Amino acid sequence: MKSLTNQQRLANLAMDKAQKKLVPFILLMYVLAFLDRANIGFAKQAFQLSTGISDAAFALGAGIFFIGYAVFEVPSNIIMHHVGARIWLARIMITWGIVAAGFALVTTEMQFLVLRVLLGICEAGFFPGIIYYFTYWFTASRRSTVMGMFYFGAPLSFIFGSPLSGLLMDMDGMLGFTGWQWMFAVEGLLASIVGIWALWYLVDRPEKATFIPEEEKQALIAELEEENAGKAEGHVSALQALANPKVLYLCTIYFMIQIGVYGVTFYLPTQVAGLLGKKVGLMVGFVSAIPWVCALLANATIPRYSDRSGKRGSLAAGLMIAAALGVVLSASGSPVIGVAALCVAASGFFACQPVFWTMPTRFLSGIAAASAIALINSIGNLGGFVAPNLRVWAEQSFHSPAAGLYVLGAASLIGAVLFLASIPMGIGSKTKPAVQDSVSGNQSC
Repeated sequence: MKSLTNQQRLANLAMDKAQKKLVPFILLMYVLAFLDRANIGFAKQAFQLSTGISDAAFALGAGIFFIGYAVFEVPSNIIMHHVGARIWLARIMITWGIVAAGFALVTTEMQFLVLRVLLGICEAGFFPGIIYYFTYWFTASRRSTVMGMFYFGAPLSFIFGSPLSGLLMDMDGMLGFTGWQWMFAVEGLLASIVGIWALWYLVDRPEKATFIPEEEKQALIAELEEENAGKAEGHVSALQALANPKVLYLCTIYFMIQIGVYGVTFYLPTQVAGLLGKKVGLMVGFVSAIPWVCALLANATIPRYSDRSGKRGSLAAGLMIAAALGVVLSASGSPVIGVAALCVAASGFFACQPVFWTMPTRFLSGIAAASAIALINSIGNLGGFVAPNLRVWAEQSFHSPAAGLYVLGAASLIGAVLFLASIPMGIGSKTKPAVQDSVSGNQSC
């Protein structure tokens, strides 16, 4: 096992402190972001019944969120690069929380579609901003592990958010409001409150971190500078990064991942309700949380294994294959098999993404990384627009609810093939495995 230099040891200590200080709060932000993005699935039946919104309009609204999101991703990340993460991430949370709460007032299809577009615009830049923010604080040897912790947000939003959404839905009629109105209002305003808190809590860069001793801080800064200096394609302009063939290839991979993620996520409560033969409520909320418990466990272990082994593309491909099988088998009419298959699908989809996000920062840094990460996320997330519409099209065309799941499974298999093809391209090839400090157990390369 390779021994660490004094600079690496001090940098590891600084990253430990940054991880404890920043990651839990960012995780809270992501939980609320994902909850406000996907809670439309809980409201589906009651929301459509109250407002008269058709299945086609609902599918369009579920996906149209990603149009505004995609258009404003790159500008948002470039703005964050210049004004700082603290102000910009707080702005994103406050505005999207207000818009998310506004869904409680929707009465027509047009209002629904307009608010979905606005929600995407307000949230644009949050996810790629966080990924870029982590490059300020963590070296490549720690990044997959930290990203895995960040990805706890999606499972946690369903583990705790699903029962919360179900409980709020069960408040139907209280104080004259429907259950879905309670759900949108409460969960939206929570995001705005945390956004205001972020203005006081977040720190832009290690240079401004008062919670890290000066010696450790300087060691971390030196490690990050040395790492970025070694990136051959790192020092290019934002526009040059957007035209990089490797970046465009990663956009395609992420697009396929998101088709699977959102094709399952938007309809998970409805699918679970169908398997159980019950309406969406607290019971369905608890059962819907089970796949996300499994995804949480996968994210707690697999990204850490990726850092320690150096495996990237091959590992991600295996996870996508598992996800594809899970999606297809969830078409089973058996509640046990169906829920178990959804557990495999959720684990595969979410554990592969922290591994994926180590790839663009292998060859880009600075504003080039900021713009490339935003482009990858924006193009990839158009899969969130395609997924619900693709699923509805397949179900209607083949007159079978299973057809939509088979199409999602096929998209996931394509993603697996693309991951495997990235290995000889040098994008998803094995990286230098991390080693551990024999004293503290910290990782380093």
